[in-house]
Amino acid sequence: MSGWLPERPIVQAPMAGGASTPELVAACAAAGALGFLGAGYQTAARMRADVEAVRALTGRPFGVNVFLPSADDPDPADIAAYRTRLLPDAARLDTEPGVPRARDDDFDAKIEALLAGPPVAVVSFTFGRPAPEVVRAFQDAGTAVVMTVTSPDEARQCPDADALCVQGVEAGAHQGTFTNAEGAGFGVRELVGAVREVTAQPLIAAGGLGTRAHVAEVLALGAVAAQAGTAFLRSPESGASAVHKAALGDPRFTETTLTRAFSGRFARGLTNRFILRHSDAVPAAYPDVHYLTSPLRRAAAARGDADGLNLWAGTSWRTAAPIPAPEIVAALTP
Repeated sequence: MSGWLPERPIVQAPMAGGASTPELVAACAAAGALGFLGAGYQTAARMRADVEAVRALTGRPFGVNVFLPSADDPDPADIAAYRTRLLPDAARLDTEPGVPRARDDDFDAKIEALLAGPPVAVVSFTFGRPAPEVVRAFQDAGTAVVMTVTSPDEARQCPDADALCVQGVEAGAHQGTFTNAEGAGFGVRELVGAVREVTAQPLIAAGGLGTRAHVAEVLALGAVAAQAGTAFLRSPESGASAVHKAALGDPRFTETTLTRAFSGRFARGLTNRFILRHSDAVPAAYPDVHYLTSPLRRAAAARGDADGLNLWAGTSWRTAAPIPAPEIVAALTP
């Protein structure tokens, strides 16, 4: 089951929300990396269309990432209070907060679609581990299964995975923790070493890896590949919004923050007004909060308002360059 490993030890991170376009995945695959579609928030039909689009662009292996349904059970009063808090922001953007939803209702349909079609090379999972029978079904179909872990304890819960994506707190966007709990987490270099002590499974290191030297470090620690997401966000193949791409190169943004403000789950982004205003008040309610803030984020992007949307970025965002994806793959390769 190692035939899916890329020629170059680079994995393009699956970025949900539109950044991981079929064009980006195919360009990374053509450059010898492993490209990934992010199916989080997509319908099963949209995911199938993106898979077919990648297949039309390349015959090389690629992967699809799926979010596990949330186990959060928040108090509806907390969600209502956060909605009220967002009303001034919504009014400023001439929109209204969205309708909260408690889970990804298309999860089962995505699994069925991936198993029904020609097998993709890899399926990865975030926010938990799928049922053992789901893992076996993919493996029997010839698809490798990768599970995202953020601690040695989570790694121990995934003995049937073909590989583990070991995600440090430096990573941009959502932390792939199994539970939506508070916690400092591990840096990626510490985590690779700690997980290597509990399993012999192949490890893909992720989190703030934006240079060739970063990749070389995690490979020396025992990872088989390095996963990078933020590094690709400014590429022409990326589906990130123009305001997001511009913010990554804007010197007025000086740090990143882990926040639940946009989705109800911890995610790392450039520190902006929305994060500073709402991080202390948001409930741990995922994906309810994601759908609540979605109209505000769309309106902010349309207006070019970098202070009103989620500018996901890892700690090495300063290294992201507006160059084609194949050049980024080459720049990251030791």
